[in-house]
Amino acid sequence: MTKQLELEFGGEEDPPGGAPVPGATAGDAPGPAEEAPAPFQRMPIPPDGRDPLQSLVDRNFLQYASYVICDRAIPNLEDGLKPVQRRILHSLFEMDDGRFMKVANVVGHCMRYHPHGDASITDALVALVNRGYLIEGQGNFGNIFTGDRAAAARYIECRLTELARKEVFNKALTRFVPSYDSRNQEPVALPAKLPLLLMLGTEGIAVGLSTRILPHNFRELLEAQVAVLNKQPFSLLPDFQQGGIMDVTEYDKGNGRVRLRACIRKKEADKLCITELPYGATTESLTASIEDAIRKKKVPVRSIDDFTAERVNIELTLTQDTKPDKAIQALYAFTACESAVSCQTFVIQRGRPVLLDVERILEENTRQLVAILKQELLLRKRNLLEEIHARTLVEIFVENRIYKAIEACRTYPAVQKAVRDGLEPFLDRLQREVTQKDIEMLLGIPIRRISRFDLDRSRQATAQLGKELEEVEKHLADLQAYAVAYLKGLLRTHGPSHPRRTEVTTFESIEIRKLTAQELEIRYDREKGYLGHAVKEGECVLRCSSYDKILLVWDTGVYKVIQPPERLFVDANVVYCAGMDRDRVVTMVYTEEGMPYLKRFRFGGAILNKEYRCTGGGDARILLFTDETPEEIYVKYKPAKRQRIHQQVFATADLPVKGVKARGSFLAPKAVDKVAVKKPRWWNPAESGPRGVLFDR
Repeated sequence: MTKQLELEFGGEEDPPGGAPVPGATAGDAPGPAEEAPAPFQRMPIPPDGRDPLQSLVDRNFLQYASYVICDRAIPNLEDGLKPVQRRILHSLFEMDDGRFMKVANVVGHCMRYHPHGDASITDALVALVNRGYLIEGQGNFGNIFTGDRAAAARYIECRLTELARKEVFNKALTRFVPSYDSRNQEPVALPAKLPLLLMLGTEGIAVGLSTRILPHNFRELLEAQVAVLNKQPFSLLPDFQQGGIMDVTEYDKGNGRVRLRACIRKKEADKLCITELPYGATTESLTASIEDAIRKKKVPVRSIDDFTAERVNIELTLTQDTKPDKAIQALYAFTACESAVSCQTFVIQRGRPVLLDVERILEENTRQLVAILKQELLLRKRNLLEEIHARTLVEIFVENRIYKAIEACRTYPAVQKAVRDGLEPFLDRLQREVTQKDIEMLLGIPIRRISRFDLDRSRQATAQLGKELEEVEKHLADLQAYAVAYLKGLLRTHGPSHPRRTEVTTFESIEIRKLTAQELEIRYDREKGYLGHAVKEGECVLRCSSYDKILLVWDTGVYKVIQPPERLFVDANVVYCAGMDRDRVVTMVYTEEGMPYLKRFRFGGAILNKEYRCTGGGDARILLFTDETPEEIYVKYKPAKRQRIHQQVFATADLPVKGVKARGSFLAPKAVDKVAVKKPRWWNPAESGPRGVLFDR
């Protein structure tokens, strides 16, 4: 390996028998059984100054990336298949005798072309069988609804469908290359006349890019191809075997995303039934997501019964007094009953990965269809001409008894010359010149065929071939009409068996916060100091959604924004707990250094779980905190020596709204005992005094 690297980077190979180390004596020369070590040579630095090993890694990585993109993960636009799919279909075509074959035998045959093991071949074959277009299976190939896996390859059988036999293969139009071990020949691309890429759909992750092309409806694809040939507008929308409901507002011709929903029906007053699944979901994954939502109390479902067999049938029993419409909305909002699938259409076109849209892909498929139909017509024309030529030769050979001229010939060259001379007067009846191969064909006719030759019947057959040739030439003259007729024939034959399964509609957006506004009941146990929706005792301070944020304010002026807790210790001095609204205006009376202040303010933005202060110093104390807008504030002062005014009313309607960090307006140079926003019981109406005046310090 070391020598190989040295040669890779420009080092010189040692001559046979080794080379003496510079400066070594004759006694140091290697003996017959040993070899002198090669002298150390520094790897030459390339002209770009990069490290040689880095250059080697970069080159090999690019080769690997190119291989994964072009030969494994990304489908070819020409036939719409990945290499493993193409090799599976080619193997089935080689083995096809009309009967079912063991999947294990097909996989073993396919391994002659595919170097990545039997597991990848088996999985790809099972997926093709479940798509239902090209391969039909016999046995347990799994269940696309429940997610059950297929049986082992030795227990299941498969064969090509009639559609695949007629529309995908044509050996005369297929270009072959050596397989990975050069022992066999495999097709570069199959001459498929169907838009397989959009029919089957595909997913692949390569180095630096990925592709996801959603499956489309067979009948709609052929109708769209007819529209392309007739230069008419068309549109294509995905269609899934699982059915379901689909919103394609953001599909963007295959390079956006689709939103999918399960089909949920009302069965009884307290029961719902899921009959179709969204793409990518199974009954197992769907019920698991519903069970998780039940544990989190997000959906009002009491029990789940899965009766799925050949069709999806999941029954949901709702909790008491639950409205079915609200339950359906909750299922779409909080479970896998609704999902979004992103897609992008990377394909290999002329050996390079390109990003197209589904309409461009179908247009390319339609052009390829016309080209293949033309090649088939030209091939048929050539074969018809050859058959007419051969039949005419036989007619001339038998009708004019040219075979009699060879009786006197003694050598084989003389026999050939006699036949050629006998055909000379009739060359104007032939399609082309007579070749040596034609003469060999005539000489190979058995005597019993000559004796039983029916000239009238032969001429009728030749005339029939002539009519067929005229029809082929007519189709060649108008390929567009021929292609349209071909597609309409496919629609008549196979269209009725492929109806659209997925319903296309537009979803109404679900307001999750509105749906879950009363989801959680937050309780505050002031005695123990715990707050949360799992607290069983204490007062209910608010009902909220799990998506809301809660504002907590302590009497020290500290506040914090948190998510709705399950059970959180907050101590016993919380004065305010409500949903966070940065624009809500609150009114607060607090003391700082013993002096009372009043302010109205907005909290604004806040980082989750970070502590802030809405008062000044650390010795502050909140006396009143409300999110209402009181017209007046009633203040009672603590008794003091020679104090004349014991209570006052302050007007707050015109108080300006400040920031959360601003200092409030000064009330009075007295200690405050009590504060209220409405006239309280402790208010003494007999005591009259001046109204309070607010001023800033």
